[in-house]
Amino acid sequence: MVKKNFLKKTYNFKSKDSLGRHFQNISRIIPFSLILIFLFSVLPASSKYLKENFKSNKIIINASKQNFDETLNETLKKKENHERKKITIKDRFSWSIFDDIDVFGKDEEVIDPERLSASTIDQLFIDTGYDLKKVKETKQVNIGNQLTELPKELKNIQSVKKRKDLFIKIVLPLILEENTRIKLDRKKLFRILNKSNTSLIDKKWLDIKFRQYGIKNKDIASLKIRMDEIPVSLAIAQAAKETGWGSSRFAQEGNALFGQWTWTGEGIKPASVDKNAKHKVAKFKILKASVEAYQRNLNTHPSYIMFRKERAIQRDNYGKLKSLELVKYLDKYAETGVEYTKVLIKIIEQNSLTDFDEVKILPTSLKIKNLI
Repeated sequence: MVKKNFLKKTYNFKSKDSLGRHFQNISRIIPFSLILIFLFSVLPASSKYLKENFKSNKIIINASKQNFDETLNETLKKKENHERKKITIKDRFSWSIFDDIDVFGKDEEVIDPERLSASTIDQLFIDTGYDLKKVKETKQVNIGNQLTELPKELKNIQSVKKRKDLFIKIVLPLILEENTRIKLDRKKLFRILNKSNTSLIDKKWLDIKFRQYGIKNKDIASLKIRMDEIPVSLAIAQAAKETGWGSSRFAQEGNALFGQWTWTGEGIKPASVDKNAKHKVAKFKILKASVEAYQRNLNTHPSYIMFRKERAIQRDNYGKLKSLELVKYLDKYAETGVEYTKVLIKIIEQNSLTDFDEVKILPTSLKIKNLI
């Protein structure tokens, strides 16, 4: 039908014309029709040939251009064959008080990637200029988010300094990002409180935060105290202590950076506990979830009321947090009590971890999230 209309328009072909006019127009149409038939038969084959040829050339070109960086990126980007996994609410908390609270609204989807080796991660940090000495000098981190697992070879690194440095490089962006998220929430909270009228959107946001921080009576004063950061040096020290600088079974198998216990969620049974013990060490899909659960634990659990009060006092008096003072209020975090806090102080001081307390993560940071 399309061809017929086209021919009618081109040659003014009309079905009601005389028989002689029919033959005259047909004589004009035949050559043109033969050309069209030829083109329709040849073009698909030519197009297929060009595509195959282009594809072949592209493969050759790509093979000839491969270097270390391309090989690394290609390895990092291999995530098509991995199923998407979901982090449920129970993966985020180490104790049962939040089991019935829908904090995040929806489950978060994450990619379960191939586990990177320590050497690959170290080379990646070198290539991106991620150096702890530079971080301490500039007070900035240009690495965004984030490795999802610790490398298995971490415990086999002979140099203690290299092992510690690599561990800090991995956990530092995770801690900074969570602190940044809390800091932004805190700023928004105070903006809302300074308004003369609270909008419906603001009220809904506050309701979410009340649930997130386990405040059932919607007490603003409690929310201000709970919604605050954990000093970077303190978080690194606890992660180092609980994982043996990333070498523990719980960290390697369950992404558990802070040794939190669970009675209801997924976890790993400690080998040294009594057989009748019901608790496990909380297990997480990714490292980031472990950091989130740790922050939520210190900001909500009744055992750390004095920790949060001291933190609020430091905010009011100094405008910043002092980890070496706050750590003294974490004696209930471990069974060893005060001895545990002394170990943390030693880790902070010996490794100069307070140098990281003022470090910021750049808003335009280099994101490696999609590569790993």
